[in-house]
Amino acid sequence: MKAIRIHEYGKETVLHYEDAPLPETGDDDVLIKVHAAGVNPVDWKIREGYLKELIPYEFPLTLGWDVSGVIEEVGSKVTNFQRGDAVYSRPDIARNGAYAEYVAVNSNEIALKPKSIDHTHAASIPLAGLTAWQALFQIAHLAEGQRVLIHAAAGGVGSFAVQLAKTGGAYVIGTASAGKHDYLRELGADEAVDYASVPFEDQVTDCDVVFDTIGGDTLKRSWKVLKPGGHLVSITEIPSEETAQAHNVKSDFLFVQPNAEQLGDIADLVDQGKIQTHLEQVFSLQKAQDAHLLSQTGRVQGKIVLQVTG
Repeated sequence: MKAIRIHEYGKETVLHYEDAPLPETGDDDVLIKVHAAGVNPVDWKIREGYLKELIPYEFPLTLGWDVSGVIEEVGSKVTNFQRGDAVYSRPDIARNGAYAEYVAVNSNEIALKPKSIDHTHAASIPLAGLTAWQALFQIAHLAEGQRVLIHAAAGGVGSFAVQLAKTGGAYVIGTASAGKHDYLRELGADEAVDYASVPFEDQVTDCDVVFDTIGGDTLKRSWKVLKPGGHLVSITEIPSEETAQAHNVKSDFLFVQPNAEQLGDIADLVDQGKIQTHLEQVFSLQKAQDAHLLSQTGRVQGKIVLQVTG
């Protein structure tokens, strides 16, 4: 099969389009014929070696942990899926990924893809959708009527977070550049804040939840907008517990985990028309280097996807 693999850590030039062996599948795995693979910041961070202390990868490594495709084979212990099922997944990030014509995924990490959209759009959902879901509902327990501030709300994760928060009945405030405010309102945001014109902490108060997707100075300034008992969840760095206690709020760090049940719930919301997907750009598998360069700009509206087959 053809795949995008790296043989060492480095810049985008270490991404090679080449022949690779078919993935080995275990008894609990399915072999997915990949139609499309999502591109996420974690992909180029792994490519550059940022996670090498956390996950001891072996080379060559196939990147990409956002996939939509059709099951080609099922392991001997798999009973809930069959050959021909259209599925999507955020697979185990410790295994080879989906920048390839085929990927092996544990059957507990996949769900039937939304019926109302194609594979290209479906591949944009799992990692970002699960990240938003787990941050808002599993960790922060966002409830109807609560106020949530979502940073980088027009980005891949932010776009899903805005929509999911609205489905939960929250009052949604999103930060983004002024040119993306119409997009945020289309997603359902109640307020759009231009972070470049006035400090967001001077415009936003009394939030029950802050979802931080940026880190650094943005995280540090976010404590001020929370009400007592509020909750800050970051996906970029571990928030200071001491600072959280000083502001009488809670804080958590999230590294998204595969979750088939949550993917199924998200698929239902997509098919009900409550969640939309937005693609910034679709590249062929061979153009993975260009996709990474675009992702690294940090200016993506929605998601980037690699078209593999179909």
